[in-house]
Amino acid sequence: MQVIPAIDIRGGRCVRLEQGDYSRETVFGEDPLAVARRWREAGASCIHVVDLDGAREGRPRNAEVIRRLLVAMSTPVQVGGGIRDMATIKSYLDAGAARVVLGTAAVTDQTTLISALALFRDRIAVGVDAREGIVVTEGWLETSGLTAAELLRQLSELGVRRIIYTDIRRDGMLTEPNFAAIGELLEQASGLPAPVSVIASGGISSIQHLRRLAELGVEAAIVGKALYTGAMDLREALAAVSP
Repeated sequence: MQVIPAIDIRGGRCVRLEQGDYSRETVFGEDPLAVARRWREAGASCIHVVDLDGAREGRPRNAEVIRRLLVAMSTPVQVGGGIRDMATIKSYLDAGAARVVLGTAAVTDQTTLISALALFRDRIAVGVDAREGIVVTEGWLETSGLTAAELLRQLSELGVRRIIYTDIRRDGMLTEPNFAAIGELLEQASGLPAPVSVIASGGISSIQHLRRLAELGVEAAIVGKALYTGAMDLREALAAVSP
């Protein structure tokens, strides 16, 4: 199982939010590129970068910062936040992103999702962000009315091969992942006509959590606040769950 450090960018800085609340922000670095290099040097095989301003406003707001990071990094980087059209998808992939993550667009504009899958299938992931089982969009500010399970089935039918599942209530809280919800999604995903890989995010704060996620069968785990606060050491985490 991969352990993927997260870099959330707001106003050009590396921050973490609690439960997706923009008023509950902690700044962990002025230079996201320096943070990315730190995780690369610790052994990360992939880095997860999110434009938080973009997620809320519906268009890239930290694109230049992200592009500089993509150009400078040899480690694969997946990018999300404010990616709502083909031009933005292509611009990030052309800049060197290994993968782009669609969130709101995968719910509200599936024409764009279908087009992206047709051109870049293996380089497209979908963020399934849920609060109490219901998918939210627009930087976690709007409720869709879809359950995570319903969206997963839709995405599989469209040809999505990978989702990133985040339980917003756990995100940034250093509690624990929603193992029950993740387990249910994994069971559903494995039974679909076209199986979907699941990356887990939200609430991961110990190596024991990583081991349990690996046992459940997730493809990867995205870790944020635990790394920044020192609750988890990336090198130790990688060693604990590496094949």
